[in-house]
Amino acid sequence: MGFRSWGPWLGALLLLLLAWPGAVFAAEVLQVREADLLLIGDHNRTYSVRLACAQPLPGQEQAALDYLRQQLPRRQRVNLMPMGSKEGLLLARVRPIGKSTDLSSQLVAAHLAKLSSNCLPAQQG
Repeated sequence: MGFRSWGPWLGALLLLLLAWPGAVFAAEVLQVREADLLLIGDHNRTYSVRLACAQPLPGQEQAALDYLRQQLPRRQRVNLMPMGSKEGLLLARVRPIGKSTDLSSQLVAAHLAKLSSNCLPAQQG
């Protein structure tokens, strides 16, 4: 048996090895705790993540919480885009896998939150 007969098998094995670790180690939502606070699991760790750039509107906290719970069922995989930390919590933009916009932008578009001052575009002039 030459390399040509093993080539397709080796290619398939390489593809499997490259794709598999990303799926196993993806961050997952374990719980929506508040209108802007999530419990995230990543492999064998858990940590709290506060949504960066979104500040829930007064009186809309419960609606924002319900919205996030609808968008983030348990074990929903997400991409985290860290923006810093505050009071020991990771600040990040959080985008569900397969969605084109992050949750902060979705909350603002749904009129449940406003953009935080540190995320507003710089004024020209």
